[in-house]
Amino acid sequence: MAETTAHDIQAKELNMLLVFKEFCDAHNLRFYLCGGGLIGAIRHKGFIPWDDDLDIFMPRPDYEKLAELWPLYGDKRYTYCRTTRDKIYHDAGASIRDEETTFINRHSVNEDICHGLALEIMPIDGCAPGKISRLLQLMWAMTFALFNAQRLPDNKGPTYRALAGYIYKIFSSQSIRYHIWRFAEKRMTQYDFDTSDECTELIGSLKGMKLRHPREDFASVVYKDFEGHQIPVMKGYERYLRLIWGDYMQLPPVEQRVAKHDAVFADLHTPYKEYKGIHYAKKEAQP
Repeated sequence: MAETTAHDIQAKELNMLLVFKEFCDAHNLRFYLCGGGLIGAIRHKGFIPWDDDLDIFMPRPDYEKLAELWPLYGDKRYTYCRTTRDKIYHDAGASIRDEETTFINRHSVNEDICHGLALEIMPIDGCAPGKISRLLQLMWAMTFALFNAQRLPDNKGPTYRALAGYIYKIFSSQSIRYHIWRFAEKRMTQYDFDTSDECTELIGSLKGMKLRHPREDFASVVYKDFEGHQIPVMKGYERYLRLIWGDYMQLPPVEQRVAKHDAVFADLHTPYKEYKGIHYAKKEAQP
């Protein structure tokens, strides 16, 4: 990896976050920090010192509006990225990526896609109300993740990983995979965020997917200091953080204070396109 420090990445990520916030404010789109960015806002009033990314939640209606609005009105330095029939990002969510940088993750090194530094964006969906409908929703969510991400999952356990490898061998056609995940996405998102009593993560870790939250926890925001800027977090952030991380104010052991991303190459001063055929897109992806 080129000489790139966590501080360098954080500076770029902060600028992307501020541009994103300005865009969402202008277009009345709801969003809130999640993941390490949320913990950082509450515990450090900014980035977790060793963290190297930012994750965003958006209610599903706003998440889908973003897909329509950003290509038309978004800052041209940053590209909206999300897996389609032809472009596979090996991430089930969306992202805004900096065209003038290079940040190549191991799972997408073979793909001819935008490899700029990313602000990751994930939807929050309405939660199915009954036990059977909820089980079906989770089934469709896992099907979506499997065929949309098209890579062996790191965060859903060894059994799911082994099953995924077997299924990829059976459904090797990209066209069939596309139609499966599109159908699964429609089924899992049929419960409207704004009218459901509860909401849920349908993209991410298995633990997060199984949790259900009162919708009022996500229906409005409070603002927290993040690197000197007021950034929205979900109203129910305390309950959410306790469910996911327990005592989130407690620092992890020293040996765990490392960045989580699996980047194989980074250069924040050079557009990723200059490295095509050198550090990425050297051969066809094989999930």
